[in-house]
Amino acid sequence: MPTDFSNLPNLRSDAFAVPAASLLQRPSAPHRPRILLLYGSLRERSFSRFAVEESAHLLEAFDAETKVFNPSGLPLPDDAPASHHKVQELRELSAWSEGQVWCSPERHGAMTGIMKAQIDWIPLEIGAVRPTQGKTLAVMQVSGGSQSFNAVNQLRVLGRWMRMITIPNQSSVAKAYEQFDENGRMKPSPYYDRIVDVMEELVKFTLLTRDTSGYLTDRYSERKEEAAMVETRLNLERAL
Repeated sequence: MPTDFSNLPNLRSDAFAVPAASLLQRPSAPHRPRILLLYGSLRERSFSRFAVEESAHLLEAFDAETKVFNPSGLPLPDDAPASHHKVQELRELSAWSEGQVWCSPERHGAMTGIMKAQIDWIPLEIGAVRPTQGKTLAVMQVSGGSQSFNAVNQLRVLGRWMRMITIPNQSSVAKAYEQFDENGRMKPSPYYDRIVDVMEELVKFTLLTRDTSGYLTDRYSERKEEAAMVETRLNLERAL
């Protein structure tokens, strides 16, 4: 049914679009889901890295393609140009990915600076491209003491700010030093089972949204702005 704009005087009708289920039914991409994994510690026995590596094994079993970014050598934000090789590596991996996993230790009740620096180096916009918009995200944390959710809560805020589709499930591993063996592999436990759940859910959400993320993140306000710019350009051309 055509939209009645008579009661919506503030709407720009040429930028308004009614959501359509048919536009969410797109052919699936032929490649496996592409997942980038980030961790937030540089320690030799980094439990956030162990959790990410365990997650990568699971994602591969769920038929996803994975890449893990090593943050060693990444400069602090604004302490080096964006052309720095580690910054470029991170940004290229983010552009490659269709979904991401962020796992941080909890330090002083928050995520680590190493974790935040990685996210800060991925901007909201590069030219007309939004590097993280519409990508799926799973958030995880490891703790040295009792179970906490401070880091995952912060990561959720950042995921929303980066315009990502953050899945409902999450993982928080308490007393992480007890959960991994000498080779860094995770021992059987309810914490392990939760990570399996999270990775399964991430792949499902990625398969569900990756081919329609452009439509899902297409917004009235941006269409309105673009329409106004086109109108201004046409008026200028007519005046010449």
